[in-house]
Amino acid sequence: MTLPNTLSLPATLVESAQSLLAFPEASEWSAAMARLLLAAVLGAVLGVTRQHLHKAAGLRTHMLVALGSAVTVVTASHAGMSSADTSRIIQGVVAGIGFLGAGTILKADSEQHVQGLTTAASVWTTAAIGVAAGIAPLWLPVAGAALAWFILGPLGVMERRLQKTSDK
Repeated sequence: MTLPNTLSLPATLVESAQSLLAFPEASEWSAAMARLLLAAVLGAVLGVTRQHLHKAAGLRTHMLVALGSAVTVVTASHAGMSSADTSRIIQGVVAGIGFLGAGTILKADSEQHVQGLTTAASVWTTAAIGVAAGIAPLWLPVAGAALAWFILGPLGVMERRLQKTSDK
């Protein structure tokens, strides 16, 4: 029995490998990169606000959450998944981020004092903005990030001032 000198792979395996390694058309690549960059930038906008206040989840966390969420849905879209499959992926992102956010919540000794709820909500919102950046019209994640920034920034300042006056 003699062994062949070359390894012969089935044509479908070769075609599969070629399609996995193929670089997309410039327009497809630039559209995906624009979505991913937008997600990272919007995550940074929210993360800077939290970083400035020395919160548990800051700049890099928010950037990574937004980017990871966007990568997940862009991948689903480019893989040709059905809308039902993409919907299940989005559900997984939302549930998974809930666990990450839960890790930022701390209960203090007092029954009424819980810390980290806003941070958890900002992480969850950042994931939603990343999903929107990955799949929705681009005005939607920008609008969501602008509203979230207003809530975390100027409204947060107003809330802290009101808290100081009520503590007196």
